[in-house]
Parts: sequence; structure tokens; C-alpha cells
Amino acid sequence: METQMWNALADSMKGAYAAGLAEGAVPRPVIMPLVRGRLVGLIWVRPTKSGEDALTGIAQLSNIAAAAGADEVVLAWETHDVATACELPLSGPAPCLNMVHATRDGHVLHQFPYEERVLAPGPEGVTSIDPDWLASPAPQPGGALVPPVQAAVDFSFVPMEMDHPNPFGVTVVLMEEDGYKVRLTDA
Repeated sequence: METQMWNALADSMKGAYAAGLAEGAVPRPVIMPLVRGRLVGLIWVRPTKSGEDALTGIAQLSNIAAAAGADEVVLAWETHDVATACELPLSGPAPCLNMVHATRDGHVLHQFPYEERVLAPGPEGVTSIDPDWLASPAPQPGGALVPPVQAAVDFSFVPMEMDHPNPFGVTVVLMEEDGYKVRLTDA
């Protein structure tokens, strides 16, 4: 992935997390499939129940990448949020925005830890947080990923076998019907 594209995706995710935290919520995990260096879109995990449903919902983000024939994917998630939703032990820095860049040949984990500056509750009583981004550790080639993210990475590159003239379009529709938030690019 070109440095300019990576920086744009990382800056975009940091901005989205800051905006979400300011509104009192952590954005859900998101996958960004790329085909020949072009971003296909952003797909956020559907609303999930704690436990097995959250594990499955995150892993199923791979469907869109597989249907698109992605040769690269970027996934973003927050450490504590995913550990809580998936009922997994907390691992790695928290709070922390994690982003993994993956290809068929492997992945690199990038972590963006932050301190939470709690702001006064807004007019509706929602407490918002302003992230104070800390120094990021060095990127970790092959870094340990939580199980649902590892599954999403692994299955993103498994060709989807669907007897339909437009497997990508069908996958988009099915994922939207399941509650995934899909925003496609013009590419």
C-alpha cells in the first residue's frame, strides 16, 4: 500500500474515532477492502450481541473483501470495545485504536493508543471523550490479532464461490440487510 493511502486511511480512522468518542460512543469495527490499490469502501460491523454473535459479526466483515476480490484489506477496531463485545481477555494497549493492513502474504498491526480526556456531559447528559493520542509503538509485522479480526483477515482472501453474475453486488445487499453499514467508493 502506498504511504499516502495508508496515511489517509489512518487519519480518517483517527478522526472517526475522535468524532465517535465526542458523541459518547466508540465506532464499531470497520473493514476497508482495496483492489489494485483502490479503496472499495468502508463496511462497519452490524449491531451485535455480546459473545459469539460479536465474534461472528466481526469475522463476517471478510465477506465483502472476498466478494470484491480484494488484494489488500485494512481493519480498524478499539481494543477494549472488541474485548468486551467478544467476551475476550483484554490484550494490548487500552484504550487503543488498532489498524491492521493485510495482504495474502501477511499483515502488519498498527496501534494508536490514547488517553481519554473526559469532557463535561453535554446537554443530553452524554459524557464525551476527547482522545489524547499518544506515541504509537512501531508497526508489528505479523502482530497478534484478536480472534475475530484474525478470522476476518484470513477469510478476506478466500475466493467467494457464488453462482451469480454479480457476487459483489449480492454480498453488499445481503450485508446491508443484516445490518452492516456499507459505504462504497466510486472506484
